[in-house]
Amino acid sequence: MVSETQKKELVKKALENRLKAYTPYSHHKVGAALLGKNGVVYDGCNIENAAYTPSNCAERTAFFKAVSEGQYEFEAIAIVGGMDDAKELDYCPPCGVCRQVMREFCRSDFEIYLAKDEDNIKTYKLVELLPEGFGPEFLED
Repeated sequence: MVSETQKKELVKKALENRLKAYTPYSHHKVGAALLGKNGVVYDGCNIENAAYTPSNCAERTAFFKAVSEGQYEFEAIAIVGGMDDAKELDYCPPCGVCRQVMREFCRSDFEIYLAKDEDNIKTYKLVELLPEGFGPEFLED
C-alpha cells in the first residue's frame, strides 16, 4: 500500500519529469513516476517525433525503462501533464495504449494518480480506467 507521503513524492517526481519532455510539435508535456514493487521509482516523460508514430508517452517510457532494468511488478504511477505555457495543470489521464501497457504488468488494483500538483490528486484503480481489459491470461492454454 502506498502512503500519502509516497503518493505526494511520486507526484513531485512526475512534475520534475514533465520538465524533461521533448514536445516540439504538440507542446503538451507529460511526466510520470512509476513505483516498482522493489521500491525504485522509474522516471518517464513523453518524447515526440516528427513522424508522430515513433512518439512515446511518459507512462510507457517509465514502464519500458523499468522492464529494461528487470522490474516487472509495480505499485503505482503518478501522471501530470499540460501545455508548455500552462499556468496551472489539469488532470491528465493516460491514453488507451498506456492503459493497455499497464494492464500487461499490473493487477486490477494498481493505483494511478492523476495530479494537478502535490495537493490535488485523484486516485484510480487500473480496473476503473480499463474495465474488461485484455490481458496475458487470455493467451494462456
